[in-house]
Amino acid sequence: MITKTTVLIALYFIPFGFIISGLVTSVWAILGLWLAMGIGAVGIGFSVMHDANHGAYSKNESVNKFFGGFINILGINSSIWKYQHNVLHHSFTNIEGADGDVDIPFFLRFTPHQPQRPMHKYQHLYAWLLYGFLILMKVIVTDFTQAFEYRKLKLVKSPAELRKLIMTISFWKVVYFGVFLVLPLILSPVSPWITLIGFFGMQYTLGMATAVIFQLAHIMPENDYPLPDENGKMDNNWAVHQMVTTTNFAPKNRILSWYVGGLNFQVEHHLFPNICHVHYRHISKIVKETAQEFNVPYNSIDRFREAIAEHARMLRMLGNAPAAT
Repeated sequence: MITKTTVLIALYFIPFGFIISGLVTSVWAILGLWLAMGIGAVGIGFSVMHDANHGAYSKNESVNKFFGGFINILGINSSIWKYQHNVLHHSFTNIEGADGDVDIPFFLRFTPHQPQRPMHKYQHLYAWLLYGFLILMKVIVTDFTQAFEYRKLKLVKSPAELRKLIMTISFWKVVYFGVFLVLPLILSPVSPWITLIGFFGMQYTLGMATAVIFQLAHIMPENDYPLPDENGKMDNNWAVHQMVTTTNFAPKNRILSWYVGGLNFQVEHHLFPNICHVHYRHISKIVKETAQEFNVPYNSIDRFREAIAEHARMLRMLGNAPAAT
């Protein structure tokens, strides 16, 4: 983990150093450096920050807090991310109205319980373009709106805590845009338009990768989208619920697994979020055997390209199917 962390953090900061150094004057080289930053940002998010904010990076909580805070220099607030991901997504996976990862804007449809609109017939084509905007929207808007939403849900305990959270979010936004956008605009030798394009490209890379990796885990034909009954009860216990709402993909692809922090083993991650991702491959055999023993689904797709195709198929199915009743 130390070597991986060092490599990925370096892949984010070294290109940035060259961008603002004035040593690189070629437009294409500058754009390539922004792309490298995007690739580094993806790696940090999946392999470092994600584990740390689950308390899985280290046994030392201070170390977890430090590396978990790296999400702030990707433009996203760490507290908001923990509420959305750790509390809601991992507790209420694929449950419409509770899991924010499937409660998305009206131009996409991620569950059979959401209203079906005419535009959704084409979402298997245009969704891929929109995925790249996921993180940029979160950086600019969604972190703030979610702070108020989580106050209504009482995850944020008081008005004073909400004010403090908004101030913290605002502080880190100023730091992020000040360092990673304003400084390049001032110091980079290329046109400001090239800097803006490069910054957007970096953010788009991060958004696209984040969306694809998480959608391949949950928006798939094999997955369930259960709802609670009239008493608020679910049919399955928590562990079985995670199994039926989650899919692994490309489990034998070690390069992909290294880069995305083991998140191609989503079943194992959802069952054991507090275990470091380097162990997922080893425990996956036990999880699969146990699932078979108790006749519980173990969803897994062998190849990455097959998972992409299955996700596209699911988008098309959801785009054409009427809302479930």
